[in-house]
Amino acid sequence: MGQAQSNMATPSNRALRQKWHWSACGLLALILVLTAQPASPQFLPFPASKGHIIEGNWQSCREDDGRYSERVYDHIVNGVGLFEVHMGPRREFAIFKGVQDGHRAHASAENLLKPWNVEMENNRAKQRWEIPSLGLVFSATLGGGSRTDCESWYVLLEQVEKTSQ
Repeated sequence: MGQAQSNMATPSNRALRQKWHWSACGLLALILVLTAQPASPQFLPFPASKGHIIEGNWQSCREDDGRYSERVYDHIVNGVGLFEVHMGPRREFAIFKGVQDGHRAHASAENLLKPWNVEMENNRAKQRWEIPSLGLVFSATLGGGSRTDCESWYVLLEQVEKTSQ
């Protein structure tokens, strides 16, 4: 009769497989780090609900040039630009009447949000604005897990509820 072969791994085979496993994991992690794209503004809207105009998570991240990203939302109804919302860079926010192609300074008098730069207090930042001229309420809350290179915000823009009499 022939000799039976053992399927048991010898200590040297087991060590070799463990080294290969960790080497493969390390190589995969290195590939993911090296192929990562630069941070870009992200706005992840939640499903339209309750008549909210904007509701979601948005990030302002530091770009390669050291500046933080900004996102502009144009609110257009029936082909008419009613207002634009600026989120970022970083802790700056703005709402302007009308829509235009050129960038507007957040510190300008045309910005309907005062203050326009959300202050950090005890590592927390939150601001709620009422904009009666547009019938809007806008709030921005700094999310947990924000880092020095990316700030994550929960934003909500909604129409002021009309009361019936």
